[in-house]
Amino acid sequence: MTRRVTMFSISMAVVLSGSGLAAAPAMPPAPVTTAAPATQVKPGKSAKPAEDDAYEKLKILVDVLDYIQQNHVDEPDVQRLVYGAAEGMVGALDPFSQFLEPELHKELKTETEGEFGGLGLRLGMKDEWLTVVTPMPGSPAYRMGILPNDRIVEIDGETTRDIVLSEALKRLRGRPGTKVKLMIMRGPPEDSKATGPWTTHEFALARETIKIESVQFWKIEGDIGYMRITDFNARTTEDVQAAMKSMTKEGMGSLVLDLRNNPGGLLTSAIDVSSQFLGGNKLVVSTRGRKVEKPQEFRTGPEAPYADIPLVVLVNEGSASGSEIVAGAFQDHHRAVVLGTRTFGKASVQSVIPLADGSGLRLTVARYYTPAGRMIHRDEKNKTGGILPDIVVPISRETESKLYVQWDMIYEKDKKPKSVIKKEHMVRDETLDRAVELLKARESLRSLTPGKSG
Repeated sequence: MTRRVTMFSISMAVVLSGSGLAAAPAMPPAPVTTAAPATQVKPGKSAKPAEDDAYEKLKILVDVLDYIQQNHVDEPDVQRLVYGAAEGMVGALDPFSQFLEPELHKELKTETEGEFGGLGLRLGMKDEWLTVVTPMPGSPAYRMGILPNDRIVEIDGETTRDIVLSEALKRLRGRPGTKVKLMIMRGPPEDSKATGPWTTHEFALARETIKIESVQFWKIEGDIGYMRITDFNARTTEDVQAAMKSMTKEGMGSLVLDLRNNPGGLLTSAIDVSSQFLGGNKLVVSTRGRKVEKPQEFRTGPEAPYADIPLVVLVNEGSASGSEIVAGAFQDHHRAVVLGTRTFGKASVQSVIPLADGSGLRLTVARYYTPAGRMIHRDEKNKTGGILPDIVVPISRETESKLYVQWDMIYEKDKKPKSVIKKEHMVRDETLDRAVELLKARESLRSLTPGKSG
C-alpha cells in the first residue's frame, strides 16, 4: 500500500540530517485523486476514456526516449532522462508541486519526522573551512564539548578543506550507534581579545538519534512567556506541551506565540498545536480540492489545556502554510490578537507519495480555508491572500534580516544559550515589544476598579 504524508511547503534548512528515519506518526486525510477532463462525445462515436487519452499522449515521451537512446551522439543516462522528464511534467502544474529525487525525498522525510541519526551539529562554511555554528543541546557533540566556531578539519582521517556542505553532511550522518572521528582546530574565543595559537583536538563520537528542536521558549518580562515555533514537524506538539508545562510551573500568566518565519510542516502538527489553546471541537481549517464535493474539515478536541491564557500571535511575510492556518483559526475564533505583517499566502495541500526507487512526488491536491471561509492562498491577480494581522507593525527588510540572524542561538555546555549576535550589535524587535506592551496593558486594565458617581 502506498503511503502518503499530507504536508505544507517546507524550507530545506541545512542541518545535520541523516538516515535514521521513522514512520510518520499519524495518517493524514487521503489525498484527492486527480483525473483529466472527459472528452466531448461526437454523434455516432463512443466516448474515449480520459485515462486512455492521457496514456496515448504519454507515448510521445516514450518515443522521444527511444530516439535519444538510438541516435544521440553520446550514450545517455536513462535515469537522468526519466527524472528530467518527471521534473518538467510536475513543474508545469504549480509552484509547489515537485518531483523529488531519492536524496531530496529522504531529506524531506527527515525534516518532517523531526529526528535523524547524527552528531547534533549545525554547520556552516567560514574562511573555506567546515565550521561549527552550534552543537544541539543534549547531543553527542554537545556532551563531548565541541564548541561554536570550532573548525572540523578531518572526518575519519580525510581532510575537509574545500569540502561542500552537502558532502560533509553525508559523511557525518549515519545509523545511530556507528562511530565517527573528528579532528578539530580551535582558536581563541571570538568575544575575547586573546590572540593565542589555534589548538588541535580529536574526538571519537557515536552517532545518536537527534531530535530536531522546533520549539524555543523562555520568560521575557514579569509573568509573560515567550514561545517560538520554527516549523511544524512530528515532534512539535510534544515540544509545545513540554514548554507550556514548564512556563506554567514558573508562573506564566500570558503568552507571546511567535510564528514569524515559520514555513509550515505537517498538517496534523498544526491542528494539534491549535488544540492546546482552542477547545470545543472548533473548526481550525478546511480543505477544498478539484474533485471533493464538500470541504474536508479539521477540528480541535473538546478540551484545550490552555484555553484561557491571554495570547498574542506574531506573524510576518515569512509565515506560511501551517503558521497561517494556526494564526487564521485564532483570529477567526477571536482567541488571540494577531500582530505583525501580512503572511506569505501559501496554503495549498501537498501529498507526498513515495515512488518505487526511493524518489517521491509532492503534489498539490487542495487549498486551505480559515474557519470563516477565507482562502489563505495568495491570489496573484487580485493581490489577496495570506493572513492580515489585527495590528500591523511594519518592519523594514533590513531589520527583518538582522532579527532573523540574531534569533539563531548558540549552545555551549554548562552555559545559558545565547544569540549568535553580540548584544551591542542587536536590533530592537519592535513587533515583540508591541506584543509585550499589549499584554501588560491588558493586565493593567483588568486591575482597574470602576469609579463611583456622586
